[in-house]
Amino acid sequence: MASSYSTLSDIDLEKQVAALSRELAALRKAVSRRGGAYYEDGRDAALDTYSDLAERLRDAMPAIRKQGRVIEKSARDHPAAAVAVGLVVLGLAASLLFSRR
Repeated sequence: MASSYSTLSDIDLEKQVAALSRELAALRKAVSRRGGAYYEDGRDAALDTYSDLAERLRDAMPAIRKQGRVIEKSARDHPAAAVAVGLVVLGLAASLLFSRR
């Protein structure tokens, strides 16, 4: 009789393992579909953001170029001041870099 109980419990365990395997496969499929949808949504949002940023940058380029020319002229007219400002900016960047460590 002991062998019939072990056979029944082995069969039950095999059925449970098979059922769990099917359930796991279904869950994997569902997660895969949702993951794909989230990926596509994220990709679309990133593309929209990039397009918006590129358009704004394209519109701002003439003003940026003009300011660049003004800064370049000022640096040529006052080289000592330009060097001083450059050193201050480098010092600030270095202090920020080392303060994070």
